[in-house]
Amino acid sequence: MIVVAETAKADAVARAAGEVPGVVRTTPAGTSADGSRSKILVTGEPAPGTSASLDLVRGVRDAVHAVPEANALVGGAVAADLDAREGTLRDILLIVPLVLAVSLVVLMVLLRAVLAPVLLLLVNTASALAAIGAGAWLSRTLFGWGALDLPVPLLAFLFLVALGIDYTIFLVHRIRSEGALLGTRAATVEGLASTGGVITSAGIVLAAVFAALGVLPLVTLGQIGLIVGVGVLVDTFVVRTLVVPAVFALIGDRIWWPTRLPHASARGAEEEESKDADPTAALAATR
Repeated sequence: MIVVAETAKADAVARAAGEVPGVVRTTPAGTSADGSRSKILVTGEPAPGTSASLDLVRGVRDAVHAVPEANALVGGAVAADLDAREGTLRDILLIVPLVLAVSLVVLMVLLRAVLAPVLLLLVNTASALAAIGAGAWLSRTLFGWGALDLPVPLLAFLFLVALGIDYTIFLVHRIRSEGALLGTRAATVEGLASTGGVITSAGIVLAAVFAALGVLPLVTLGQIGLIVGVGVLVDTFVVRTLVVPAVFALIGDRIWWPTRLPHASARGAEEEESKDADPTAALAATR
């Protein structure tokens, strides 16, 4: 690690850093041209890139920041690694909820329901997380990559959620359209039969496109291609083919809560029209 501090406080900063458990030694490394700032090299015991080395950076920062009027800053390769990890975590905690919120609003507006969008988003999120986990395992097993590159989880999640919501809209909008006449359970079968071929073929082509990234010599693109390719296949053959239809079939017409049952409203309107047109039918319906 490289610590830069006010020259007048350099000795105090060096002592504070040296007292942190895990620090082997501190070495003065010169001053700035005007002599106002000094540089100190801090050598730690843990291997770079390990959890212990990241914790050591945090400990050194806390120690040198506690020196009054030193204005100390801690840099170096390990410190930059820690900053990149923390920045990525902040991005995930900010962007992921925004993406899910936008997706939920789109599904609510399209389906005019609350329960169905929430369940679909939960299924889609679980599928994306499972694909990231499976991709990380495959990258270690097949390609020997020890860990995912920092931007890979966030980028892969964005791709998987976007593609999953796309397939979800295509299938569920068809189910809702058919549900006005058939009911939710029968409409689920009809919607799956009507859209299954298109979703399956699109998923296979898209998975092949992303899998092509896996042969590139760039680790980040290779990992994204592997994870998204696996996720698209899982989404196509498991989620969209089995999980979503099963959820709609089990819950039935209640899936469209709080809106009224589409097929019930249509059937009621047809009965009213038939009564007005045929008095005999109206009398029979009354009896």
